[in-house]
Amino acid sequence: MPPFTPESGAVTALLTPGAYVMHPDQPDWGLGQVQSAVGTRVTVNFTHAGKVTMDAAVIALRLAEPEDWAP
Repeated sequence: MPPFTPESGAVTALLTPGAYVMHPDQPDWGLGQVQSAVGTRVTVNFTHAGKVTMDAAVIALRLAEPEDWAP
């Protein structure tokens, strides 16, 4: 699969409202749920950090895996 790039529009293709994600550089923020995604701007509500808006072209959020759900 080719890498996600802002030019391809794929950056936010999987980051739709309701999707669960993890921030790669802030694991202590916990699991996050995407609230909105407009262009590359994504707003995520994290368990331990609250609502955070970021540029998905700069921060490579990853979709949550089953092991991320463990307490």
